[in-house]
Amino acid sequence: MNSYIVKNENALFYECGFSCDNALFLRFGADEAYFLTDGRYITEAKENIKNAEIIDAKRDLIKKARDIIKKARLKNILFDPLEFSVAGFGALSKNLSVNFIAKKNFSQIKRAVKTPKEIELIETAALLGQQGFERFAAFLREHGVGKSERELHYEAQNFMRHNGKNKLSFSPICAINENAAKPHAAPSENAALKNGDLLLLDAGVKYRRYCSDRTRMIETNEYAAFDDKKTQKFKDAFRQKIYDTVLKAQEAAIKAVKIGIKASDIDKAARSVIEKAGFGKYFIHSTGHGVGLDIHELPVISSKSCAILEEGMVFTIEPGIYLPNKFGVRIEDMAAIVNGKVKILHENG
Repeated sequence: MNSYIVKNENALFYECGFSCDNALFLRFGADEAYFLTDGRYITEAKENIKNAEIIDAKRDLIKKARDIIKKARLKNILFDPLEFSVAGFGALSKNLSVNFIAKKNFSQIKRAVKTPKEIELIETAALLGQQGFERFAAFLREHGVGKSERELHYEAQNFMRHNGKNKLSFSPICAINENAAKPHAAPSENAALKNGDLLLLDAGVKYRRYCSDRTRMIETNEYAAFDDKKTQKFKDAFRQKIYDTVLKAQEAAIKAVKIGIKASDIDKAARSVIEKAGFGKYFIHSTGHGVGLDIHELPVISSKSCAILEEGMVFTIEPGIYLPNKFGVRIEDMAAIVNGKVKILHENG
């Protein structure tokens, strides 16, 4: 086993079941591990960490980490260069006779394949997220018309949090009509929801730190629902064509998921449907991304991805079509490979 050092909070949690905003974790081989923090977090660390020696570094983590590395007489130690500033890494490595090996995202690489327990936690997060969508849809039917995007964004956060019971995976995307043509649209103060408008919601919550992620689009009326079966009926034929094309692309991508194939083949399955319909240039992002402790993890489901799908991987499938100054459609679900088959984690119908 490699010796390594981690700083990122989710990487810390993965290693020892606890994290805070001022900590380092060092592992040297199979039997030697240290969690360095300061006095503010020592009590909680001792309550939660069972697989590492807990050290109060007196707010000087780098100095204590250097002392430990010196005593260990290591030849090599792995680190993620994305976790350290230039100044921080310089202070850590200066004049140490150890080879620091930079490997980007090495913690996420370890976490790309989830355990059955992790998948269970993610599925619970997904179901809690689904319930948040249902609460928000009920609000829209009764009170949504006339609300600005900013107000709807605020309400979406509240319904996803469910009176503080849930933490958000990310700030929701809540976009009306032409604003939905921006994949990461910020809420506008000007747009106000009317009956017949298109509304896109992209949101998720956490359960025991594991994230969920989901996107639905509806045409606003007194019957509108973020239907888990994803069937939607629009009055306008062109809107219906775009929506049905995106849904067909997602279905094709889900059908393509198999152990041993390239992640790029999943992207190709979705993209080819949209290209065949004549809207290829309006599908402007990758088909999906891994989800776990981070909302964006490995594998990346894109045309350039070299990842090979394995049992236990969890990722989104979210094709979209974005027509500038008109509207955009995205449909997103989380998929897991369980017992060799694809499982959609938040569909109950």
